[in-house]
Amino acid sequence: MTSADLFESPSPAAPLAERLRPKHIDEVIGQSHLLGPGRPLRLAFESGKLHSMILWGPPGVGKTTLARLMASAFDAEFVPLSAVLSGVKDIRDAIAKAELTLQQNGRHTILFVDEVHRFNKSQQDAFLPFVEQGLVTFIGATTENPSFEVNSALLSRAQVYVLHALSAEELAQLFARARKLVLQGLELDNAAKERIIGYADGDARRLLNALEQLQIAAQTAGVSKVDSAFLDNTLAQNLRRFDKGGEVFYDQISALHKSVRGSDPDAALYWLVRMLDGGADPRYLARRIVRMAWEDIGLADPRGIEIALRAAETYERLGSPEGELALAQAVIYFAVAAKSNAGYVAYNTARAFVAQDGSREVPLHLRNAPTKLMKQLDYGKGYRYAHDEAEGYAAGENYFPDGMPEVSFYQPTDRGLEAKIAEKLAHLRELDIRAKKEK
Repeated sequence: MTSADLFESPSPAAPLAERLRPKHIDEVIGQSHLLGPGRPLRLAFESGKLHSMILWGPPGVGKTTLARLMASAFDAEFVPLSAVLSGVKDIRDAIAKAELTLQQNGRHTILFVDEVHRFNKSQQDAFLPFVEQGLVTFIGATTENPSFEVNSALLSRAQVYVLHALSAEELAQLFARARKLVLQGLELDNAAKERIIGYADGDARRLLNALEQLQIAAQTAGVSKVDSAFLDNTLAQNLRRFDKGGEVFYDQISALHKSVRGSDPDAALYWLVRMLDGGADPRYLARRIVRMAWEDIGLADPRGIEIALRAAETYERLGSPEGELALAQAVIYFAVAAKSNAGYVAYNTARAFVAQDGSREVPLHLRNAPTKLMKQLDYGKGYRYAHDEAEGYAAGENYFPDGMPEVSFYQPTDRGLEAKIAEKLAHLRELDIRAKKEK
């Protein structure tokens, strides 16, 4: 089978995702950072020169489509392998086919390996000599970070392209395109459309599968107008109970975060369980919990940060449902812990100051002087080593650039450990004032 065969019109019984598979690069929805004018993959298509690559991104963003389009654009044989189903023998058979195609037809082969991260080291190594010889152009697709999952030897011979989940606007474009094929005569209100797009969660294939389900359900029920209530009764449980990409999702995240900030452990636990029950990704929730530790607990209780990281790690080790207990206990702990956003506010204030301020030079006394010339230029001259000073503090010393106005980004609260930090900083400021008076 040639690459041209792959792009012949599929039979009417083919899945919607196959019927809508782009036949040309300009039909691809999304990935404008790679396919827009002057962008890397666009240039690769236009260059006339094939190169090996790794396409890294979440499911349903066009990895297989791009590999097939590459084969079509370069009139190359397209040989697909699935790392889930294939072994070393399948790799050898694919290489033998590539050699035969080159001998008989003079055509080059693109060897496409889906979920390449599932191949072990020896299986990945099997590609290397043939990639180096130029017998095949290797295109791997993965949902996992190739830095960790792909051998360094293979990785060094392939350009990595990062693909992004489709935005709501891009999914809306795909929705409009698909509607002409499967939803003719079927009316959807805006709420139903938004829920389907939210349910897809950036995954084009998931969107198209949902539309096919919807079309079959509407035909069976003799329905001509679809609203949210109809979706509740016909599509998957996740859609019925939890809109992972829409307003409900972000509302519930907001409620969880604000319940923690408001020191209500019962409400915080309720919203966490609601989201888990509705199909929220626990790993996403774990990331949000870590963020809460830094943003709302901060230095008032530094143990919170450790608990957040341990909870996330525990979930990775145990998975669901056992690992969810760790997330729940972290949320309870944060709700009852001392709160401070002083570090968060200080960071944002410092960022805002630096963004509008000029580039100030490092004062000479704060510069290192590892060479004789640097010492002659007064690098490090007059620097006071704090450990040799009373209380381990160089009272009155200035660590800011010369001429910079006085700033005070960090204002600790009087809660938890931060109350002690506030006391210490106040004492150090008194030492600074005393030292300046003595001068």
